[in-house]
Amino acid sequence: MAKIVDYGTFAERLKAAPDRWDVLREFHEEWGYEVEPGSSRRDRWSGDEYEKYLLALDGKADGYRGVDLALPVPAALDEWWELPCNSFTHDSRLYWTTALYPPAVRPEQAGWEVVAPIPDDSDLVAPDDDHRVVVFMVDDDCCTFWGYPAADAHEPDPRVLVSVRKDEGELALQARSVSEFFLQLAVQRLPPALGWTVPISQEDFTSSDEMAELVARIEAGLPTLGFEPWRELGQDGTVYGGPDVLAHLATDPRHGILLSGRTSQALLDLSARLGLERTEDGLRVSEEY
Repeated sequence: MAKIVDYGTFAERLKAAPDRWDVLREFHEEWGYEVEPGSSRRDRWSGDEYEKYLLALDGKADGYRGVDLALPVPAALDEWWELPCNSFTHDSRLYWTTALYPPAVRPEQAGWEVVAPIPDDSDLVAPDDDHRVVVFMVDDDCCTFWGYPAADAHEPDPRVLVSVRKDEGELALQARSVSEFFLQLAVQRLPPALGWTVPISQEDFTSSDEMAELVARIEAGLPTLGFEPWRELGQDGTVYGGPDVLAHLATDPRHGILLSGRTSQALLDLSARLGLERTEDGLRVSEEY
């Protein structure tokens, strides 16, 4: 990791990249992820395998578990499953999520109800379009799902929606494309698992105002990575970047801050840049900034 990667310029890098998969591969390399030689690889079912499974249900195949075989699977979803650098298919334990394939209008986990369709008055799809959501990823607590509008299933790399309030059926835009979603997911999961991290909460400070000051300094001093806010488990947040470091900042300060560095020195440098100091009683934010 001799070369410093400035994540302060990641948004420009994202805009300039013709292929999100290239950026995803590079991100894996930057954080030191490598597939262990001889490790097993998780794979999806083929269409034939799934149809055989449905036929084995004694006539219950129609609409079972919400898989609509008439809807095409976007090319980007299949491409993701086949990526050699895909850390999910080799180490899904890093992700705390379950991938659904074939993608389903109703998730497969026991106890789940049918995913609410996009409301009629939503601007996410046209009024006359198919308002169903096709789910391809669910968090392991079965509280958040990510999917694309069924109306966009024919697109090679469609938008991704996320459930904001599952009980109320509220949805929001999570990513501009499936490929961007998987890059965003890797940004959320890999740095805390593979890098050096410092979690920070209000309880770490000796003054109630210092957490707010630290948040303000991160927002003023570090650019965002250019993604939509990450939404999961009723929370949302934004990732900011600098030289070899990322700052995961929850919109609600009560949910805390997570600083991740590719090296320990990068975290020390960021702490100094933000005026973050450790005392005998906890953390403090220096007045010199």
